[in-house]
Amino acid sequence: MAMSMANASRPLLSVAGVAARTSGATTSSARLSFAGALSRDCQKLVRQPPAQRRVFTRFSARNSSDIAMRAFALAAVQKEAVVTNKAPAALGPYSQAIKSGNLVFCSGVLGLVPETGNFVSEDVEGQTEQIMKNMGEILKAAGASYESVVKTTIMLADLADFKAVNKIYGKYFPGTAPARSTYQVAALPLNARIEIECIATLE
Repeated sequence: MAMSMANASRPLLSVAGVAARTSGATTSSARLSFAGALSRDCQKLVRQPPAQRRVFTRFSARNSSDIAMRAFALAAVQKEAVVTNKAPAALGPYSQAIKSGNLVFCSGVLGLVPETGNFVSEDVEGQTEQIMKNMGEILKAAGASYESVVKTTIMLADLADFKAVNKIYGKYFPGTAPARSTYQVAALPLNARIEIECIATLE
């Protein structure tokens, strides 16, 4: 068998995981170390041939508590709300954005003027421009930027506005544009013409 008994029975818990566990550390960095170790082990296991996976799993059963601890650590990565008065306040029980690990999840943004809470205009062009400005402020407050956006989702009241939106949207991503999904929906909050959300990485 290609995989030796010694390798098969090797503990799953990495040095980083042991250090964090034995020190009783509860900081975000410790939790991220746990999460990173779990991710690496899972990736290694997936790369193993099926026969070796069975051996690895059988002889690593004794380390199930370590696996459980890592799973708990992965779920325990703290989340932090992002709040800025330079973008419209949330219209319901949600945050403008959430930071979790090295990611920023920006809630759907409307073309509202932060100071008044009213739409900047009724046309999709004006609302799109205002959305991008608002989103930029939220990203800035989170420590991210348009350059670090990896995914956006656009929701349109009318898909016929697709071309007009692209013309404005494209100005904010002159380099490598993020991945994107665009949908026509039945309705948007406050009868908006457009809503955009995004995911970004922390720089």
